[in-house]
Amino acid sequence: MRIDILTVSPELMKSPFEHSIIKRAIDKQLVEVHFHNLRDYALNRYGKIDDYQFGGGAGMVLMIEPIHKCLSKLMAERRYDEVIYMTPDAGRLDQKCANQLSTSENLLILTGHYKGVDQRVRDAYITKEISIGDYVLSGGELAAAVLCDAIIRLIPGVLGDETSALTDSFQDNLLAPPVYTRPADYLGMKVPEILLTGDFSKIDEWRHEQSLKRTQEIRPDLLL
Repeated sequence: MRIDILTVSPELMKSPFEHSIIKRAIDKQLVEVHFHNLRDYALNRYGKIDDYQFGGGAGMVLMIEPIHKCLSKLMAERRYDEVIYMTPDAGRLDQKCANQLSTSENLLILTGHYKGVDQRVRDAYITKEISIGDYVLSGGELAAAVLCDAIIRLIPGVLGDETSALTDSFQDNLLAPPVYTRPADYLGMKVPEILLTGDFSKIDEWRHEQSLKRTQEIRPDLLL
């Protein structure tokens, strides 16, 4: 998989991709991640990429011209399965979306900034808009990093145990059950006896019951 990210702040983007699971995926050449600085396509030598809103109002807007130049260059080089815009005024990212995107070959992600991007960019080039929650960040860079993490960990070969992702929360519209490790008894706090029996059919049944219980208590909306 290849992911291209268009950003005003490429240095802000890099750190999440230089550590842990994502770094290992890159090192194993399971995924390529490329950052493109929109200021490289600025209108002048001062790095102009934004301007005031037509009609007045607070906040600057990313201009269509530098974005168009960058998108045109990249889209001439390869076909993208999705051209994604990270923005709070969009449908929320969920596990189903991450699962679908994880099967892509090429993804292009545009991160918003300031007051957002010229609507003509969204109308003409964006194929999918994604929000990571009902709140506003200073820019779309951190949201793009969240999206990439959710996608990359699902690529076959990225996780040490590929079945691990299949038991994550939300994969079956249920929250994950509680998990325990050694020691079985710590200061009188004991692991549930069922997990020590070795009866995997009963353990699976217990885990499903716990998932259902936690979902009913914490996220009952998932069961609707």
